[in-house]
Amino acid sequence: MSSTGDHRLEDIAVRDTRVSDAIDEPMRAMILDILAEEALTAGDVHERLEERGIDRTENTVRHHINELRDAGLVDVVRFEEGRGGTTKYYEANTIVLSYSLPESTDPAVEEMIDAIEPKMSEALATLTEEFDAEIDEIVADMQPCEHCRDQKYETYVLLTVLRRAFVRVRREP
Repeated sequence: MSSTGDHRLEDIAVRDTRVSDAIDEPMRAMILDILAEEALTAGDVHERLEERGIDRTENTVRHHINELRDAGLVDVVRFEEGRGGTTKYYEANTIVLSYSLPESTDPAVEEMIDAIEPKMSEALATLTEEFDAEIDEIVADMQPCEHCRDQKYETYVLLTVLRRAFVRVRREP
């Protein structure tokens, strides 16, 4: 099935299997949301979930935090020694956004896209011209076999760079 000239690609949905597998359990997305705000212990996360109406044992919460940590979405950022042992503080390093824009916002979004498109073209040109070898190397590492060369690996690499740069810029004061 081929695309017609009238139809155009408007968006890219990113599905990182590492992320999607880890947050397949809805409570884990909530935990990521909670840990995006500040470093907390498993007990603190348990309390925040209870405040949101989620009734789980602290051990269950701890299990989900460990699954998120094992997937690389949560880091242990601090240890505190106490009477009963060591307390770990966790913080999210990834934010999961599960939203969709209302169709009524299309004109405003199009206007913003038109305004930023030249700067995006410039950023992409910089990336592909200055980091072509690095991008090719990453893409080669991503390809599981020679028959997968038609996948959009380069697009994924570029989106990852832009997405992470966006996060870094948004977090700076």
